[in-house]
Parts: sequence; structure tokens; C-alpha cells
Amino acid sequence: MRTHVLLLGALLLLGGVAVADERLTRALDREQARAVALADEIWRLAEVGYQEEQSTRALQSYLKRSGFRIQTGVADIPTAFVAEFGSGGPVIGILAEFDALPGLSQSAVAERSPRVAGGAGHACGHHLFGAASAAAGVAVARWLKQTGTPGTVRVYGTPAEEGGSGKVYIARAGALDGVDVVLHWHPGDRNDASPSSTTANKSGRFQFHGQAAHAARDPHRGRSALDGVEAMNFMVNLMREHVPDNARMHYVITDGGKAPNIVPDFAEVYYYIRHPEAAKVKELFEWVVRIAEAAAQGTETRMTYEVMHGNYPVMPNDSLAAIVDENMRELGGLQYTPDETVFAERIRSTLMGATLPLGSEAEIQPFEFKQGMGSTDVGDVSWLVPTVGFNTATWVPGTPAHSWQAVAAGGMSIGHKGMMLAARVLATTALDIYQDPNIAVTAREELEERRGADFRYEALLGDRAPPLDYRK
Repeated sequence: MRTHVLLLGALLLLGGVAVADERLTRALDREQARAVALADEIWRLAEVGYQEEQSTRALQSYLKRSGFRIQTGVADIPTAFVAEFGSGGPVIGILAEFDALPGLSQSAVAERSPRVAGGAGHACGHHLFGAASAAAGVAVARWLKQTGTPGTVRVYGTPAEEGGSGKVYIARAGALDGVDVVLHWHPGDRNDASPSSTTANKSGRFQFHGQAAHAARDPHRGRSALDGVEAMNFMVNLMREHVPDNARMHYVITDGGKAPNIVPDFAEVYYYIRHPEAAKVKELFEWVVRIAEAAAQGTETRMTYEVMHGNYPVMPNDSLAAIVDENMRELGGLQYTPDETVFAERIRSTLMGATLPLGSEAEIQPFEFKQGMGSTDVGDVSWLVPTVGFNTATWVPGTPAHSWQAVAAGGMSIGHKGMMLAARVLATTALDIYQDPNIAVTAREELEERRGADFRYEALLGDRAPPLDYRK
């Protein structure tokens, strides 16, 4: 076990649970009830991207009561904030998400039961994400004050991760300048601190404009915008044969017309393009744009498009990941109560193709690089500042993200346990860096080597303003 020089002694392993400095442990214990209440409040609010007015106020209020200085409206986003405590370096940023997903409202029960018909739900666990990060920030702030250790902790309130790229605008605005290391985590169905990456992602809404006419009496006098959408989709589906195997392209028709007997004068399709390399995503997106232009020409319609969001792939940092992994292994996994086990078994009966068994919530997954196919706006952060993340088992093993089962577990004690493990891993890792600033130096050297000397950051979404109404 790695030993840290602490003011109250070395890192001790007591009863299978790693306890860093006793003051940090007491601070985390003190925060648990308040953190759970905060998470539950945000879970009930279930506000979608850029509309998280009450959720952001709850997080800001929690941090302000603990002495954090709050900057609001960061990057011209009303719900984004930076909460800061301390002075000097190292400066550690902790990311906090809090947006929900539309259409996935669910009660904290083991069968499908929406709380609000058609409402939103925290199917990616961002209520836990935000509360754990805030609790970790408060515990670290107390430790800094009590020990007189130099350093600054910043909790970044980052809205609209789900398709809104909130962190990209925050990064683009320079709000991460001066940060030495960024810590983040994400709810999941397992405990895993492996270095990992994601796909880059760029999305756009393609609008086709035609000419309305009576579809039976005067179709020759109309030009169908829906024909433009369908021609585009057909050609993109032909394109799939000629893109790399690890590319992903998906779409939904968001507006296909109003009635069958009217030639549609407007139609819209919404595309996501993904690949592990940002340059390849940019290339594929430009190909899709050319297809859209050809579809408009072939159907005698007019096409416009709007880039909605764009994310870099996550840049892994092996040196930081190794420290997080060791901290997680020292802290250990989760133990279910009998009631939680019954709940988990009932959830498992509703899942398809679960790959992890019950009991794995008590384990830490093997430390090995993992390439994910999803995307996150953490990616842009990780190309600017050395960044490390991890997962904890806030959901029943085998539960997929963006599911009602994830909402259910996130609203009860299984989610709370995983959240508090995350808070402890975040706080313990922050202490490692404050006590050994060379960790941040090594992490920065690794980042600079990985991204190359010629790297210049350019957001995939360009210079567009935050799409504050994208969920309306």
C-alpha cells in the first residue's frame, strides 16, 4: 500500500475500509446525510439540459453554506457556475453534472412506474454526480482550512451534458485556465477506475424547406421537404458501408410533416456522428453535409443545418488513473443489505443481456484501458487539463445507462452508496495531489506528450452560442 505523509498519520486500513486523514473522513461522514438529501432533491426535480434552474440553485446553496465563492452564469450559460475555496496551488477542479433525460421519469421502485407521465428522469445519474462532487469539494475545503494546506478546490457546475456540450462552452470561455488537475466520475453499474476514452461526437439538425400543395389534387405544384429528409437518410445509409468500423451514425426525424394530404413544406432530421478521433468526426460530418446538399438538389428543396454540439474524445491519463484505482481498491466496493438485494434481484429480472453478476458491486474491476463508444463533453476538458475519471456502482450490476432501471436505483439507497464511494475517491485523490504536487506535474507532462506539440484546441461545435433552448 502506498503511504502518504499526513498531519494525522499514514493512510490506515481499518476493517477493510481505507481511511485517509481523520479530518477528511469526519468531513465526509458529516456530509453524507446532506449529500443524500441534495441528490434526492435533484432527482425529484429532474430538469433537462440548460433548464436546470432549481437544481443549480440547490448545488450552489449547498456549496455557499460551506464557504465557497460562487461565480454564476459562466460561459453565458445561466445554470453554469464555478464554486471556489482556498488559495494558491495546486488548483484542483471537480466536475459536477446535474441534467436529466427527457421521457424517462421513474419512481424508485423495481418495476416500470413513471413519477410523471412523459416527464424527465435521471437515467444517467447526474443527480448523484453533482451531489457527490459537491460533497467531495466541501470535505476537501474543510481539510484545507483545518490543516492550513495551500491549495484551491473548484467545483464546476456543468449543465447539459446530455447533448448540450455544456463543458465545451465552459472550456472555450477559458474557465479552466489555471487548473492543474480535473477530477470527475460517473454513475454506473460497476466500480472501475481504468483509464478509458470515448468517441468524439458532432451533431446537427438538418432542415429541408419545400413547397406545400394538396397531395392528391396538385402534387406537381409542391416540393416535399420530407422527400429531402428521406433522400438524405437513404444516402447516409449507403455511406455506412464506406466508413470505419468504429464510426457511428444515428438519426431521428424530428419533423416529417403535419398531414398525409399536404405535401410537407418543412421537415427536419437530427444526426449524431461519432468516431474515436475528432478529426475523423469532422471529416464524416462534412460528408453528411454534402449528402444533405445533394438531397436538397435532387428533390428541388432548400436545406439549412445547425450544428448542435460537438465533443472531443476523452484523453486518458494513466498516471492519474493509477492513483485513483489504488484509492478505490483501498476504499473497497459496496455491500447490499438484504432489502437492497431483493430490490436488485427484481431489477435484474427486467434487464436484457446483463453481463455483470450480482455481487460484482462489491468488487473493483480490473485495471485496463477501455475504449467506450459513447461520448461526453468531458472530452474537451481532458485535452486542456490533465483529467481523470472513474465509475462507481450506483446502479444494479448489468443496468444500462439511459434506462428506467437506472433512474430507480439512483433514487434509493443503492444509488446513495455508490455516490458516497465516489465522493470518498474524489476527496482522497485530491488530498494525494495537495500533499504531492509532483503528481500534477507528471500528469501535465503525460497530457502534453499524448496530444503532441502541434496541438491547438478548436471546439468541434465552432463559435456557436450555447443552445439554451435545445430541450424545449
